Amino acid sequence: MLQKQTKGPTIGISNIKERRLVHPLASFPELTVGQCVPFYFCPRSVMLYVIKCRNHPDLAYLNGQDDIIHLVFDLQKILNWAMDNKLKACYTTSNAGSKYFEDYSDFSKIIDLIDWHSVNATHWAGDGIDNYVKENKQAEFLLENKVPINLLEFVGVYNLQNYKKVNTILNKYGVSAKVGQKQDWYY
Repeated sequence: MLQKQTKGPTIGISNIKERRLVHPLASFPELTVGQCVPFYFCPRSVMLYVIKCRNHPDLAYLNGQDDIIHLVFDLQKILNWAMDNKLKACYTTSNAGSKYFEDYSDFSKIIDLIDWHSVNATHWAGDGIDNYVKENKQAEFLLENKVPINLLEFVGVYNLQNYKKVNTILNKYGVSAKVGQKQDWYY
């Protein structure tokens, strides 16, 4: 995205994005995290909470969560497409933007290796909650380089205004994904 210099805002924390550009994957040492399209396995990510709070000193995007959309893809369909197109894919058991994480390319073990309780947690920090829940909630699926828009299945939006905007854009480009207002996917 940095090379394309897109018109839209950059969302994220710049030093983490820079680290992702140089941090190689153990599964594919010639590939860095930043050369992959990242996906969380859940809505209500930790990063979305940071965006909602608008108070992180390294966050340039300060418009909050309302205009953030959730793109939903079927993991097996993406894996099949990646295999057909000879693209690499892996997953992490925690945040791939951290200084330390583990990644795996054997998807037959994903059910056992990812902490699904943490991934699905709605309360991931605070009194009585171990820090590993926050870390494990940030598990990621990483796909080399790109993902085809025709595999998009659903777009979750926060409000009716974005519901209308997203439907208009998808219709303009002939994308058949469904759109739904999913306020429970937000903070």
